[in-house]
Amino acid sequence: MSGNKEEEDPRINGIKTKIRVVPDFPKKGIMFQDITTVLLDPKAFKDTIDLFVERYRDKNISVVAGIEARGFIFGPPIALAIGAKFVPLRKPKKLPGETIFEEYELEYGNDRLEMHIGAVEAGDRALVVDDLIATGGTLCAAINLLERVGAEVVECACVIELPDLKGRQRLKGKPLCMLVEYR
Repeated sequence: MSGNKEEEDPRINGIKTKIRVVPDFPKKGIMFQDITTVLLDPKAFKDTIDLFVERYRDKNISVVAGIEARGFIFGPPIALAIGAKFVPLRKPKKLPGETIFEEYELEYGNDRLEMHIGAVEAGDRALVVDDLIATGGTLCAAINLLERVGAEVVECACVIELPDLKGRQRLKGKPLCMLVEYR
């Protein structure tokens, strides 16, 4: 887990076997890593959550920030289990009320993340959760958004990393915990 040389947890292979690869989605040339098949297997889904909870249980995380949309699947159960609040980082115009935003580039276009003003406070210790890191643009935007309001981003957590796209290198030195690597 997280690219360390420690012995791999046997649950990781079970999770990896449940991830479906969909060619040419959402556009030609993209090999989409589909985590919905992990969700269809209660053991694989539970193991995914448990691995992250075991890692973050004692790290004094006060906020779990989940990136739309698949970060909303993994983030809330992690937040509940470690006693942290959950904050959704959403696509434009999806949150009611006053928001701040960060624009970024994806591996296949441009987008932006928004967060409610006041949802995260200066001094909060944040964990950013998403299903996958590719080029790192989305996680970078999340880090920038959280740091702009004074939070300390402790780590980013993703189920899948595509290391050939070098997203980890864009994370401003923040650690990344991933469970499965696809080359």
